[in-house]
Amino acid sequence: MLPVVALVGRPNVGKSTLFNVLTGTRAAIVADVPGLTRDRQYGFGRLGPVPCVVVDTGGLVENPQGIEAQMRAQTERAVAEADRLVLLTDARAGLSPEDQFVARELRRSGKPVTLALNKAEGLDAEIAAADFHALGFGTPLPISASHAQGCEALMEQVLAGLAPQAAAAADSGAIRIAVIGRPNVGKSTLVNRLLGEERMIAGPDPGTTRDSIFVPFERDGRRFLLIDTAGVRRRAKVTDVVERASVAKTLQAIDAAHVVILVLDAHDTVAEQDASVLGLALERGRSLIIAVNKWDGIQKEQRAEIHRQLALRLDFVPFAPLHFISARHGTGVGELMDAAVRAYEAAMRSLPTRELTRTLEEALAAHQPPLVRGRRIKLRYAHQGGRNPPRIVIHGNQTASVPDAYTRYLTNVFRKAYDLFATPVAIEYRTDPNPFRPKPRGDGGSDRGGRRRARSRR
Repeated sequence: MLPVVALVGRPNVGKSTLFNVLTGTRAAIVADVPGLTRDRQYGFGRLGPVPCVVVDTGGLVENPQGIEAQMRAQTERAVAEADRLVLLTDARAGLSPEDQFVARELRRSGKPVTLALNKAEGLDAEIAAADFHALGFGTPLPISASHAQGCEALMEQVLAGLAPQAAAAADSGAIRIAVIGRPNVGKSTLVNRLLGEERMIAGPDPGTTRDSIFVPFERDGRRFLLIDTAGVRRRAKVTDVVERASVAKTLQAIDAAHVVILVLDAHDTVAEQDASVLGLALERGRSLIIAVNKWDGIQKEQRAEIHRQLALRLDFVPFAPLHFISARHGTGVGELMDAAVRAYEAAMRSLPTRELTRTLEEALAAHQPPLVRGRRIKLRYAHQGGRNPPRIVIHGNQTASVPDAYTRYLTNVFRKAYDLFATPVAIEYRTDPNPFRPKPRGDGGSDRGGRRRARSRR
């Protein structure tokens, strides 16, 4: 499973800015206002030697009041579920009592801590770090999150000693399906129905599942590995207080899966958390299927309105099929598994270069790309660049100017041509070198015609 890295520190030291750099997104709101981040924010880390889940937290203060108490509780939960911790401080403000308090809290966790000095651009690193050695976390690492300086070196240190782990190596030939969703939508009931036995504890109370569980099984001669994700976690020694879904575990499950099934409750609306987690699965390129559970309890006159609401709220994943099921009674579950197999086969499909290029040519003949400053964008050929998701690499001229609308057009063309069911299609453009541009001089001497041989690039 992916390691979890939590960013912790006092308010306004730049945690959200660093989160955006590490995840390559703008998911975290950034402003020069202390306490802007309140809930935990999750994303897939893009920097460093191995992939990871990054958690942005609110500022940690010693004597919290009001909303600060909720922020502290969120941060404590992030620390508890993390494998590695980053203590972020402000190099320009110097060591503060608040930094010392956060350091004490993190030391009690027993987790590996890396100390980072943010806003260190233009400063003498040794002078800026002098006071921070007192925190006892080794040599502080100067970075600048706002300028993306030192962030990759930071993650190399944070993730040192970790190696990429393949999920369930013993079941590497199985189709891995992550079942995700908010608490009490019927995830474990669905898994039990698929297994044909009460393997998972399922009940009406949220919080039954405490962790992600890998369950191998066979169906119609195919091997599967179901990942039943934790719905919620209960805080120790606190009754009737339930935390929201453990998003870190869900992201780990998404990364390990070939196919992601998002379970929704037909009696409830699509929540922001559903859309957020679905967006993260889309970012990871996983095949997506949406299972609307408890459909048997919906009146016929209500079903059309539910269809309309789902289409409206899930319009950013139009390729994800909807399956209306009853996990308790088994209605529609067989069709759901057939869809999962079809989605897996689409995600892993081999796409020959000759056929891809022919499909590209047909798409161009039907609808040419627009002109850019009076010149036509020329797309020459295509080849496959990866699977899960299918990645199609298109070579041509002025490819940086291809509009998003035209990319969506090509995506739909390829999806229809190769039956890329329920899976996102990643299109990557590469601009061919200009044959008329003067070649750089190399060290290989000149040939008989007086032309310099350019050093080849790999």
